Amino acid sequence: MKKVGDKLIPNTKDEFDAEDIKKVENYAKAINMLYCAVNLDDYLKISCCSTAKEMWDKLEVTYEGMDQVREAKIDFLTQEYEMFRMKEHEKIDDMFD
Repeated sequence: MKKVGDKLIPNTKDEFDAEDIKKVENYAKAINMLYCAVNLDDYLKISCCSTAKEMWDKLEVTYEGMDQVREAKIDFLTQEYEMFRMKEHEKIDDMFD
C-alpha cells in the first residue's frame, strides 16, 4: 500500500517487492490450508468467504461457539466435575452406569 495524499492505494503488481510477494504467497497458502483441512460441510460454509480471516472466524464460531457459549460450557463441565463423587460402598463399575 502506498499513500497518495490522504488515501492508501494498493501497489500494482509491478511495484511489489520481495516482501510483498512473500506475503501474498503466505496468504494464498493459508487459504489453501483452510480449504484442505476441513470436511465437506465446513468447506461449503467457508467457500463463500472472501478472506482467510473471515474463513477462520466462521470456523471458530462453528467449533468453539461465541464467548458466552464457551463460558457456559466451561461452567457446566466444572460443575459436573466437582459433583462427580463415589458414594460410600459403591463399586467403580457402578459409578459409571
